Amino acid sequence: MAAKRDYYEVLGVAKGASDTELKKAFRTQAKKYHPDNNPGDSEAEAKFKEVNEAYEVLKDPQKRAAYDQYGHAAFEAGGAAGGSGFGGFEGMDFGDIFESFGFGDIFGGGSRRRNGPRRGRDIQMSVTLTFEESMFGCKKEIRLPVTESCDTCHGTGCAPGTYAETCKRCGGTGQETVTQQTPFGMMRTQRTCSACGGEGKTIKTPCPKCGGRGSITAEKTVTVDIQKGIAHGQKIRKTGLGGAGERGGQNGDLYLIINVMPHKVFVRSGNDIHVEVPISMTQAALGDEITIPTIDGDEKYTVKPGTQPGEKTVLKNRGAFNVRNPKLRGDEIITFKVTVPTRLTDKQKRLLKELAEDLGENRKEGFFDKVKKKLNE
Repeated sequence: MAAKRDYYEVLGVAKGASDTELKKAFRTQAKKYHPDNNPGDSEAEAKFKEVNEAYEVLKDPQKRAAYDQYGHAAFEAGGAAGGSGFGGFEGMDFGDIFESFGFGDIFGGGSRRRNGPRRGRDIQMSVTLTFEESMFGCKKEIRLPVTESCDTCHGTGCAPGTYAETCKRCGGTGQETVTQQTPFGMMRTQRTCSACGGEGKTIKTPCPKCGGRGSITAEKTVTVDIQKGIAHGQKIRKTGLGGAGERGGQNGDLYLIINVMPHKVFVRSGNDIHVEVPISMTQAALGDEITIPTIDGDEKYTVKPGTQPGEKTVLKNRGAFNVRNPKLRGDEIITFKVTVPTRLTDKQKRLLKELAEDLGENRKEGFFDKVKKKLNE
């Protein structure tokens, strides 16, 4: 079975595409590959299913967050979209598809009215942490672009002293009925009113401050808690801290993408922390008590005699906290780096030569001489 294509690639959008961009791309692709426009074309039908599956995941903030973090693996257990109803199109948003053809809602429910509650948009931002902040958690002040009710018109969108009027075309319903030729024949359909945009009201004199929108874009500062053990690239969801809902709709969510700055000493791998500790030749040969850095502070450690270059030791429960269960921690893995002096005095050279001779090392003896001697033993 061929590997699934990236959902963003399927829709032809960037990973950071807005909800509006996603919907526009979906309508374009759905119209292009719709079976009615490609009768008998199995490849177009397969792409139509693929486009719908991608949109079903990416239009849902929770599914999109899971997909961004884990890819297709996030839905391997049951799948995010698809199904077997309607010839394999179960779960499709037919309203979106038929709106792209200009049909409105052919199933009799009418186009979705825009004058009801609307959920606010989700906001995605990156936040940079120091290594220590990611280890032990912190509070971060985040400056967010927010939509607030216009203080001049108090959210009505009308200039002071004026009022919105009931739309004459739709009578305030936000929908209009049209008759048109479709691939299914002549059909009467309902769609969003073209005069009021589905609002059910029209504004003759817009508010000079907000231009009739009823809201303005501002900026606010919020403080968010970052849990300890958070890793680079992880995403945090803060419910209700996204864009403001409209007409009583709930607020959107804030998604924080974590960026952890590298540390001069520590390197994280999973929940383990790696540290390279330099020791001298004499410390490696004779052993010594040294100080080893950990994220909890310096600790005393006894180097055993005969420690070899690159040898490792493990300090249990000295690694990063598990972000889901702070009672669990990784380990600190220490690699000893034996340093060799580059500048020696004559006395030091003489002493090293004496040591080499005492150890039975013949520096003039070649490799093959040593092998030959070993075979003759």
